[in-house]
Amino acid sequence: MALTVHHLQVSQSERIPWLCEELSIPYNLTLHQRSPYFSPQSIKDLNPLGQAPVIQDSSKNLTLAESGACVEYIIHTYGNGRLALPPSHPNYADYLYWFHFANSTFQPQILILLGLSRVEGADMSRPLERWDKSLQFLDERLKKNTYLAGEEFTAADVMIVTTLTTMRSFYPADLSAYEGILAYLKSVTGREGYLRARAKADPELEKMIERKPPVSYAERLKKAGKI
Repeated sequence: MALTVHHLQVSQSERIPWLCEELSIPYNLTLHQRSPYFSPQSIKDLNPLGQAPVIQDSSKNLTLAESGACVEYIIHTYGNGRLALPPSHPNYADYLYWFHFANSTFQPQILILLGLSRVEGADMSRPLERWDKSLQFLDERLKKNTYLAGEEFTAADVMIVTTLTTMRSFYPADLSAYEGILAYLKSVTGREGYLRARAKADPELEKMIERKPPVSYAERLKKAGKI
């Protein structure tokens, strides 16, 4: 198999095994564990910025990082364009918007909250207001549509779910007020592709789709005696 996916467990790189399983394409999966909180040297050896996911394509002597770039590369190189909507599709603009919303707007907001939560006395009122507005915006979209781009499951869904699930083990976002999001998460994480990817990439990790935040990653490390 030419395609290798390097997955940092308990991270946004879970998107890539999920994508590969949804596309039913062959790939090698290499798992990397946090050390104990941040990326290990094995990821830094692949990407000097220490960020995952990273994919490698031996057929082209290629190493590529960034979730969105990896998703698009795999879709168009190995997936024959599946899970991306073409310009001719009536929901093409919706697909583009939500695909990029995931990492351009949504994920950065929870990372800002995570960073500020570690600063004593930090004013989090504005970031929390923006986060809540984004959740309301997303919730309304999902109350009216089965998936982000409409009635078809796409890579936009693959991109956004991690922020609503795994990232909540780093920042304790409560989803109790967002029935559209909760119903969506229950549905989308029941997909066979998602379940297969979870079993391979993070077999010990729960789905984190409940209303209340999951146990924090820091607490997991303390319980395991790693910090």
